Amino acid sequence: MNLEEYIKNRVSECYWSEDVNCATTMLNILSELHEINLDRQVINSAIGMHGAGGFGAQCGLVEGSLMLMGILGKEKEMPTEAIINLCYCFSQEFEEQFGSLLCKQLRPQGFNPDNPPHLCEGLTNQAVKFTAEYLTKKVR
Repeated sequence: MNLEEYIKNRVSECYWSEDVNCATTMLNILSELHEINLDRQVINSAIGMHGAGGFGAQCGLVEGSLMLMGILGKEKEMPTEAIINLCYCFSQEFEEQFGSLLCKQLRPQGFNPDNPPHLCEGLTNQAVKFTAEYLTKKVR
């Protein structure tokens, strides 16, 4: 199975079988790709990000990516300043690629009670692939 198929399958599992939010989905998949075991507390902390997304603030796809970058950076013994720079550059490139860092601008159809569940599945597939490729280029 290639990377794109793996991502599509895992995003679908996270959303439809596990019913987790986008930040948790991002953390789960990226940690699997980098063979990092996440503490339950890290996964639990991503629950709180769902509220920020629902408010329309920073997208959980970005938040989950940034959290993983901090964890991965420390695993790879990167200096703190290098991790901060990695996250800054990622945020800049994500915004250039997707047009925003804000959930209310990225989410198809915005927020209303009639939205179907997991409306961001297609965007999530793209964002996971983008982030995985970014990390492959930037973190050794």
